[in-house]
Amino acid sequence: MPQRTRPPRPDPKIEALRVDGALNRHAAQITDPVFGAHPFFDARDLVQVKYEMLRRVEIDARPVTPTAAAFRLSRPSFYQAQRAFQQRGLAGLLPKKRGPHGGHKLTAEIVTFLQQAQARDVSLRPVDLAQHVADRFAVTVHPRSIERALARQEKKRQR
Repeated sequence: MPQRTRPPRPDPKIEALRVDGALNRHAAQITDPVFGAHPFFDARDLVQVKYEMLRRVEIDARPVTPTAAAFRLSRPSFYQAQRAFQQRGLAGLLPKKRGPHGGHKLTAEIVTFLQQAQARDVSLRPVDLAQHVADRFAVTVHPRSIERALARQEKKRQR
């Protein structure tokens, strides 16, 4: 009977780096000799790559431009990383969350208003609801944001 082979399991570190936004897409192209010389140095980890780049310049007194190129980063990226590291330490090298950090315009009061308006008239479209919010609260909200907020509330209600 032929033996089944299992597909290889995905590397959990790669998935964690991807989720955190710290997966280096150019890992295979890094030419600095420390990466590849020892398994501790992981070119897939963008935080580690930036730290090693800074260390090469600060401690080993290497020039910025060729060092940044060896790490597949630009000169401006080096200076941004340097400033972030000086201001916040290692935490400054962590990727920042992109985009808005929550529905800052859609307060609980506005979401309640939207739910009540939709309950009174189910034919109201998100565009109409956005206009009602603008008229009542003097806040401009994108119709898609309204759709998402109402969907979240519906999901909470179903639990």
